[in-house]
Amino acid sequence: MIELRSDTLTQPTPGMRAAIANAVVGDEQKREDPTVLELERRGAELLGQEEAVFLPTATMANQIALAILGRPGTELIVEETAHIMVAELGGAARFSGLVTRGLAGTRGVLSVEQVLDTVQSGDGHHVPETTVLALENTHNTGGGRVWPYDELVALVETGRELGLALHLDGARLMNASVASGRPAADIGRHFDTVTLCLSKGLGCPLGALIAGSSDLMQRARREKHAFGGAMRQAGIVAAAGVYALEHHVQRLADDHRRARRLAEGLVAAGLQLELEHVETNFVQLDVGVLGISVPEALARLHRAGVGLSGTMRPGVLRAVTHLDLSDDDIDRAMETIPRALGVLAAA
Repeated sequence: MIELRSDTLTQPTPGMRAAIANAVVGDEQKREDPTVLELERRGAELLGQEEAVFLPTATMANQIALAILGRPGTELIVEETAHIMVAELGGAARFSGLVTRGLAGTRGVLSVEQVLDTVQSGDGHHVPETTVLALENTHNTGGGRVWPYDELVALVETGRELGLALHLDGARLMNASVASGRPAADIGRHFDTVTLCLSKGLGCPLGALIAGSSDLMQRARREKHAFGGAMRQAGIVAAAGVYALEHHVQRLADDHRRARRLAEGLVAAGLQLELEHVETNFVQLDVGVLGISVPEALARLHRAGVGLSGTMRPGVLRAVTHLDLSDDDIDRAMETIPRALGVLAAA
């Protein structure tokens, strides 16, 4: 099976497995695990913040960020298809008492004007005050889009002027950094909190980081316990994160290159996709124009030995490249996908 459903399906590499096996560990809850402490130190530096906290998942990291930035009964602004909005089980309301206002972005990117038109100061009686603005970079449902840096900074500065707390869902921030050539710290330093997922393109079996000021991270550690995220000898998995930061960041460029080559090959074969939108490791393929439903297309592809996934866009599938794929896999996918979808006749 050529596995293109998601970069979350990566397997630990032999080097990462060796790092896990040889990890020096301690009691993480007591902050006595040296491998966790080293990952947190590196993560804070990488993300342009004072301190970082190691967590089991990026969803927990996002929800802890909202819990420490917002206040119950106030409002969160987020792009309407962002992960926080559509894939975290209403966690903002469930855990933090936040009203979530989703705005329609352009492939996940919001404008200054949209935020200016939406922010509410509250009236003390009926209208909730807007307190938090959350952005996602790269944007998953936007097809792995990288936020244009100048637009991101302009929006953050607007948020500051409006008195908003600012969160960056940076689950795939390293993809944005590698694709843009801009250090992750240059992006992350503009926000109050930043999250990074270790189990996507970086290839770890699990884990995430949240980073921010020391004061905010002290609160984040308390929420970590309340969310059930405190661990014991967590250096076993933190070692994978340290290894990933050393070995798997710059190689993300290989994933981006393979995604672009796959997209170009599919277009050459007669399939429809927006080639100019392939910025990182995502390729979004329109099968609706072929008169094929998403379930049928996925079933055909699976039978042919290729795994893709659906998206929030009607009739559009997603292929995601990652470290478990080779150039040969991409060559085979370029041939197999069009044939499975009936664009090329079988040999």
